[in-house]
Amino acid sequence: MAVKIRLRRMGAKKAPFYRVVVADSRYPRNGRFIEEIGYYDPMKEPAVISIDGEKAKDWIAKGAQPTDTVRALLKKTGVQ
Repeated sequence: MAVKIRLRRMGAKKAPFYRVVVADSRYPRNGRFIEEIGYYDPMKEPAVISIDGEKAKDWIAKGAQPTDTVRALLKKTGVQ
């Protein structure tokens, strides 16, 4: 099972809000997921990023691969 840490799009049209989730890579972007570990709101000024660092480190240690965008968010929050 290829596990990814990725963004799940929420919110209205032209007002995106993202949840950071751990999901099997075979499922669709907004489909089934294993666990929610945070959120990202790019519409606020400055953008709001809230990620549970302990859960993220735990999943990465188990072999989950963050996407490029999530990797950048993890660097901004100081997790990675």
